[in-house]
Amino acid sequence: MAKMKGATVVDTERCKGCNLCVVACPLNVLELAHKEVNKKGYHFARQVVEDTCIGCAACAIVCPDGCISVYKVKID
Repeated sequence: MAKMKGATVVDTERCKGCNLCVVACPLNVLELAHKEVNKKGYHFARQVVEDTCIGCAACAIVCPDGCISVYKVKID
């Protein structure tokens, strides 16, 4: 049986840094960029732990602005 791996893509220019996705992630894959801001001046969310996301999409579900996409990839 093939295993699934997730990948999180954040639209950093739309993200307002509300931190809801960071709190919702069960594996602590996301965090807010502390030293970087987007064009609106917000610290945006980003995936910081590679190859750990399981693709549960909890982050995308709680995002009020819909700026997170989660993809599932089958690994052999």
